Order: sequence, then structure tokens, then C-alpha cells
Amino acid sequence: MSAGAGERLVQVSAVAGSSRTAAGTEVPSSTTVAELAGSEAALRRFLFGLPGVDQVGVEARTASLATRSIKAASKLWAIDTAISMVDLTTLEGADTPGKVRALCGKARRPDPLDAEVPPVAAVCVYPDLVAVAKHELAGSGVAVASVATAFPSGRASLAVKLADVGDAVASGADEIDMVIDRGAFLAGDYGRVLEEVRSVKRACGAAHLKVILETGELATYDNVRRASWIAMLGGADFVKTSTGKVAPAATVPVALVMLEAVRDFAEVGGARVGVKVAGGIRTTKDAIRYLVVVNETVGDAWLDPTMFRFGASSLLNDLLMQRAKQRTGAYAGSDDFSLE
Repeated sequence: MSAGAGERLVQVSAVAGSSRTAAGTEVPSSTTVAELAGSEAALRRFLFGLPGVDQVGVEARTASLATRSIKAASKLWAIDTAISMVDLTTLEGADTPGKVRALCGKARRPDPLDAEVPPVAAVCVYPDLVAVAKHELAGSGVAVASVATAFPSGRASLAVKLADVGDAVASGADEIDMVIDRGAFLAGDYGRVLEEVRSVKRACGAAHLKVILETGELATYDNVRRASWIAMLGGADFVKTSTGKVAPAATVPVALVMLEAVRDFAEVGGARVGVKVAGGIRTTKDAIRYLVVVNETVGDAWLDPTMFRFGASSLLNDLLMQRAKQRTGAYAGSDDFSLE
């Protein structure tokens, strides 16, 4: 097991052997955890020993949380928090340096007329545009994220994927968003998926790693939970729902399953791992619904851009319009904010 979250899990588990979290997740002994990286059979036993996800319960829970209302003062806080969690994203074949520069300007100052609006968390671009974003965001505190590993399909050799990561890191990326090999996962080749995550983590160096599960292709909540654990055992700093290129993308029930996984991982001595939801999140109402689920599932320690993110392009404008409504009582129009 490589250094990081996996080793910390080993160290804690070694104290008392196998135990369970409050949610019923069995903590393997130090010997079992150490074997996970090298034994497909041990990894499979561990993954299929995780408690099954109650589909009806998960969907009922998220439906119940969606009915929560918050006061006006809390709503303004939630909007500002959501803005600070946005990974402002452009991942199109037609992206240009000019478009990225405009996006970076919006990331630094989402509302040019209101200096109290916080900057976003990151700008996410393809590797060949990382240097442009890095130059534009210098000194701003806004991170530069880059997709890699043959995004969005993940259909490439490990050598090509690592070269993709290396190119982005060399250009200055602070964060790497990798995609897992869903074909390998669905074929039951869990060891291969784990080894790819571990290899990419090493290639990231000091850059943070977000591991995209592409949950719309994983078919079941149980698969989402297993894939989340593989990513965390491999050293992920974040687990991410989707590329935004496959439907369905992010959903609140899937986010709940992933949040439960990161909570359980932290409970057994692993690092605190963040969660990023991406794809189809367009309104302030959507964003606040996710924040409620975060607070109710993992607590306010995750209500921070270092632990929770929205991968979005259109969401930011709606957040800005709703913020203006909360502060002035009048709705701003979409034309009042730039599209980039």
C-alpha cells in the first residue's frame, strides 16, 4: 500500500484488528488491508464485504432532505459558500486561450460590481490550456484543475494516461481530475482500477487528485460505493461523480452514497476525502440541496471548498442572480453577468 490514506488505514486497523464503523462497514485487519494492493481476491472480498446500499432508503432520505427550508440569512451564506465551491469549467473541443482567459477573469471576480462575492475554488480546463489559466490566475488563490487520463472515456493505456497527467502537472496544474477505467471496473478487474489510481496519484506529485467514477455508467449504488472505496484506497483527495459528458451525471442519491463512503473511510482512520459533484447542476436550489445533504451526512467539516466542490459552468450565474435577489430584493437578469 502506498503512502497516504491507505497507510493510515493500515496503521489504525493494526491496533485492534477487524472492527466496524457505526454504519456497519467492516474495518479489515492490517494484514488484509496490506494485501489489497497485491491480491485481487483480497480486494474483491473487502469490496463485497461492504454493506449493501438500501436503494429505497437512500432515495427516501434525499427526498426528505430536499424539503428542508432555510432562513434568508442562511440562504445568503449558502449561496456564498456554493460560489466558493465552484470549479468553473470549460471542456469543449472549441475552447480557446481567449475563452480560458475570460473564464479566469470571472473566476477571480464573479461579479465585477460586488467585491464581496467570493472567488470560485478552481478553473478546470484541458491540459493544453493549463499554462494559460495558471498565468491568468497567478496570485489569486484560485486553483487550476485539469482533466486527464484520456478524459472522458478513459480508453487509453496506463502509459498514455500518465503522460497526460505529467503534461498537465508540468504546465502548473494544482489539481488533476482523472477518470477510472469503467470497463475494467464493470468487468470486475478491481485491482487494475486500484493500481491505476495509485499510479496517477504518484504522477500528480504535489497536485491534488480527484477521481471521477462516472456514476451514470456504474449502474448501481453498490457499485458507486465500491468504486468510491477503490479511489480512496488508491489515495484520492476527492471522489467525483461524473465527467458531465454522460447522462445521468450527478444526482443527489449518488452524492449521498459517496458522502457515506468518505465518512466511513474517515471513521476507520483514513484521510478526510472530499466529494465533487459535476454535471447537470444548474440552479441555486440544486446547489443548496446538495449542501443540506453534505451537512446532514458528514457535517460542517465538509462545508468548505477543500472538501466539497461543484463542477459547473452555468451554475455560477444562477448563484449570482439569487445572491443579488437576497441582497437587493430584486432579481438580476442573466444579461447582467458574463457567460464566461
